[in-house]
Amino acid sequence: MDGREKRRRDDDEAEARRRKKEAKRAKKEAKRAKKGGGGGGDEDGGDARRDEDVRAPTTPMKRTPSVEDFRKEHAISIANACAKTKDLEPYTTFEEATAFPKSLRNALKAQGYANPTPIQAEAWPILLKGKDVVAVAKTGSGKTCGFLLPALCGVAARGSQKAPEMQLVDGRWRPGAVTPTVIVLAPTRELAIQIHDECAKFCPAVGCRSTVLYGGAAKGDQLRALRQGADVVVATPGRLNDFLEPPPGFTAPVSAVKASYVVLDEADRMLDMGFEPQIKKIFKLCPSARQTVMFTATWPKAVQKIADSFTTNPIRIQIGSGGDKLTANKSITQSVEVLEEEEKWERCVAILKKELGKSDTCIMFAGTKRRCDFLDRRLRQSGFSSAGSIHGDKDQYEREMVLDNFRKGRGNILVATDVAARGLDIPGVAAVIVYDFPLQVEDYVHRIGRTGRAGKEGKAFTFFTKDNRGAANEL
Repeated sequence: MDGREKRRRDDDEAEARRRKKEAKRAKKEAKRAKKGGGGGGDEDGGDARRDEDVRAPTTPMKRTPSVEDFRKEHAISIANACAKTKDLEPYTTFEEATAFPKSLRNALKAQGYANPTPIQAEAWPILLKGKDVVAVAKTGSGKTCGFLLPALCGVAARGSQKAPEMQLVDGRWRPGAVTPTVIVLAPTRELAIQIHDECAKFCPAVGCRSTVLYGGAAKGDQLRALRQGADVVVATPGRLNDFLEPPPGFTAPVSAVKASYVVLDEADRMLDMGFEPQIKKIFKLCPSARQTVMFTATWPKAVQKIADSFTTNPIRIQIGSGGDKLTANKSITQSVEVLEEEEKWERCVAILKKELGKSDTCIMFAGTKRRCDFLDRRLRQSGFSSAGSIHGDKDQYEREMVLDNFRKGRGNILVATDVAARGLDIPGVAAVIVYDFPLQVEDYVHRIGRTGRAGKEGKAFTFFTKDNRGAANEL
């Protein structure tokens, strides 16, 4: 009796397991039929579909861009770097720049920048390693932030400078010298002021100060600014030399003994303007154990020579092709029109009426100071909103006032000589009119480079006369 009872119980359990398996199989087939849009409940069809699902994934795999892809896309080349340095991955997003303090990354985002530009992406990790760098990149490529942020990162690590204390010199109390850790040299007053304005956006994020020194302005105002203390000094070479080596009987308001990070911005322009002797004087007063950074738009032999003199085993980062030859920004649509001299004005008016909207801005380049003022007056007489003209004969206050008018929309046309052709970063310039073609094609490239900046599109209209025919082939 006990044996029969046990067999019956085993049979019941086996039957329960079989029914459970059949229920599971029926449930799976019902799900497959629902996905397949109807029939196909038989076992063979289900197996075929299962094989299909394995062989053909529903979403293709997305390839992650590599460092090589990034460098190829932006035509980036890196020279003189060891394998370890060359393998440093560029910062393609601000989140990757974890070496920067969080406050500095937040300041970047607050300015509305989406991602680092190619020169920033490549230069930042190398500069943060303390290497000397020579960066060759076109105008409008974000070079200022490229060298400025690693400098501020170093200031944040060392701590900011206090205001200089009073010192007893020859029986008189005098302010001590300011000892900046960062010196940035620029060829023109306008570029120095512009770099200083960029410093003002980011210095508060790391609790440091900057000041700007340039000729054509009163030294007293600049001295008062220095006495508050300065971690970053932005200067033109001539004025900085005046403050580093004052006349006999005066104490030097600036000392370069702690300048561990020195930048030459627009290095090729500084050589063209004859600043090499003054730059050499400044470097002699800087410590030999320093980090030197050079940013340039071209890489001719003269710039290579000065780079060898002032840097130690520099890593050269080049964005785009060209090297020793200056190339125009590909974001600019260029139109060159062959005209007679007397046809220029009518054509200029036609372009302004057709191409310039109410909110668009334009820079017009003239060949001489006199022509510059003439065009400014004639634009106003013709009903156009001119912000004014800038050239070498205008004092610094007038030049700054005109630039401020243009930036703030109090006039959407700026007339200028080549004083505005390089270094100036005026966002959103829709068009450039080269009214008088310059003596050199290189100056033409810099003039049209005022538009099409920061990844935006731009237009350039150039008037070419028979007097300019010597530049036709190179153009």
